[in-house]
Amino acid sequence: MTDTNLPARAVRVGPRAVERSKSHASARIQTNFVARVERGVLEELCRRLPDWTTPNQLTAAGLGGAVLAGAAYWASVWRREFVFIACVGVVINWFGDSLDGSMARHRKAERPRFGYFLDHSVDTLSTAIILIGVGASPYAGMNAALFALVGYLLMIIHVLIRNHVTGQMQLTFLYCGPTEMRIVLVFISACAYLLGVRTVNIFNSSYSIYSILLFVAGTTFICLFVVDTMTTARRLQSDESNQPS
Repeated sequence: MTDTNLPARAVRVGPRAVERSKSHASARIQTNFVARVERGVLEELCRRLPDWTTPNQLTAAGLGGAVLAGAAYWASVWRREFVFIACVGVVINWFGDSLDGSMARHRKAERPRFGYFLDHSVDTLSTAIILIGVGASPYAGMNAALFALVGYLLMIIHVLIRNHVTGQMQLTFLYCGPTEMRIVLVFISACAYLLGVRTVNIFNSSYSIYSILLFVAGTTFICLFVVDTMTTARRLQSDESNQPS
């Protein structure tokens, strides 16, 4: 069933609409703390990487880093030193995920629809692998990890839908983006290695402090999803109400 309230570009699938989607570039909104420094680092890496490196290889490297991180968190059940390998995996994931699009733009080899589809699909899978690995570790419970994953996926869905209807790719919320979350994850992982499993008693029940942090993260994601969805919906409703009929 077609929703006639959608923008014309959402319901037309003919050649003219396809050409418009190819030429349209979303406005990327980044207000995170490390955005300026990260951009400089990425540009320098793009200049220094060998010519045989391709964006697809970097995307694959990012996914491989996520698999390494997830497996290492799970393996920390037997030896806590695997936490350090997990941190290496998170860094590799950042390297591949952040550089694939930057490399394509640097070499003017962008494929907007293919890149958009592949990048966000792999990002979603990578996040799931890492958080499930965290949940399988001795430091946090699987329920907490899955709750955080649900919250994060809600935000991903919201960002993609918002981009579709507004043409704005909101990459950061509360001055934090994926890079800051990876930094926090590495920092907490280092604390877990140094401090081991730590629990607190709440209402006569014992909870891992790392599980509590995951529940807080998941709750924050869900609250951001609800608030920004309502704000965007009101703005879109106002904009369309003011349009001449």
